[in-house]
Amino acid sequence: MRDRVGSRIPGSWVLLACIGLIALNMRGPFVAVAPVVGPMQLDLGFTPVELGLLTGIPVLCFSLAAPLASLAARRLGAEVAITLTLLGVLVGVVVRSAGGPALVMLGTVILGVAITIGNIAVPLIIRRDFSARRQGSALGIYTAALNIGSTITSVAAAPLAELAGWQPALAATALFAVAASALWLPAAGRGAFVPAPDDGSGGRRTSGGPVSPWVTVGLTAGFAGQAISYYGVTAWLPTLLADELGMAPAAAGAGSSLFQILAIAGALGVPLAARFMSTTAVALTLGAMWLTVPLGLLLAPELWWLWSSLGGVAQGGGITLIFTAIIKIARDQASAGRMSAVVQGVGYCFAAAAPTFVGYVNSVTGGWTMPLLVILGAVLAFVLGTALSVRTVPKQR
Repeated sequence: MRDRVGSRIPGSWVLLACIGLIALNMRGPFVAVAPVVGPMQLDLGFTPVELGLLTGIPVLCFSLAAPLASLAARRLGAEVAITLTLLGVLVGVVVRSAGGPALVMLGTVILGVAITIGNIAVPLIIRRDFSARRQGSALGIYTAALNIGSTITSVAAAPLAELAGWQPALAATALFAVAASALWLPAAGRGAFVPAPDDGSGGRRTSGGPVSPWVTVGLTAGFAGQAISYYGVTAWLPTLLADELGMAPAAAGAGSSLFQILAIAGALGVPLAARFMSTTAVALTLGAMWLTVPLGLLLAPELWWLWSSLGGVAQGGGITLIFTAIIKIARDQASAGRMSAVVQGVGYCFAAAAPTFVGYVNSVTGGWTMPLLVILGAVLAFVLGTALSVRTVPKQR
């Protein structure tokens, strides 16, 4: 980073702290809606479809705005792109918390676009400013912080809404953006505001030629499988446990909590595992853990806690592995940005439809066997696409 703030702390540690704080903002504002959906519906008169849009719009933005985000990162530079993300989160949270249905929807769209820019820009900064040996660890911390932000927000939103109402509860997510900006703006210096187009010269250049299009196809298929499985399981696991095992809503919600919290272990564990195993072996191990979710819930649903735990580790590790592969395989910064835009754009497009499709299959078949087979197919796409694509990623030393 240019013009880093003077500090005794090494610049890479300042940057790592910035990345962690930035990541806290990149899922929490969306997760905050679910715990306060009841009061919102009473105040705003939203239909179930409109309530579904509050969680579906951001994921759709992740897909549709990915090319725009990649362009912004290239034309303005990654520093300005991150600043736009933080400012967009602040504006989006304020607008969404300000009043009526139209403002809630508008604020949600602003949040979706702003965070899409961050989805592209943060991995590019990691690729450019960290050594090859530390890139995996930085991405692991980034992914872990995504889940930490989601966990904190989901736990705090409901109590805050009871004390002060749903609007202050949603507005409280802006605190993460304020904290991140307080460290990011002085650390980035003038680079946070002055555009510096990326000509592709920054960061490590690989010694080989252009990446095969089939590698991008494989990573896209892997990311789509990961995203479909994640959003499908997140949306419907509590309902499945209630239907199949007769669990109370609070107890069924524990299954989803395990699935989310243990993603932190997966995100931090992948860089460590990559020091002792080939990247392909890591991908296959994560795939085997992911497969336990649909297969386990089909064959032994009473062990839901085990399948939720293994699947949580796998989903946190899976996204870390794919992002690591992108920044290590791509020849330069420009190609990394383009590859990331394609992988995330297509993958999140499928993810946006996953909860609705899984719910539709359940309603048509009247049970959970076919929906779990849909999840199984998506997990197999993750395993095959990722394992075949990461073979060229060098083993970390």
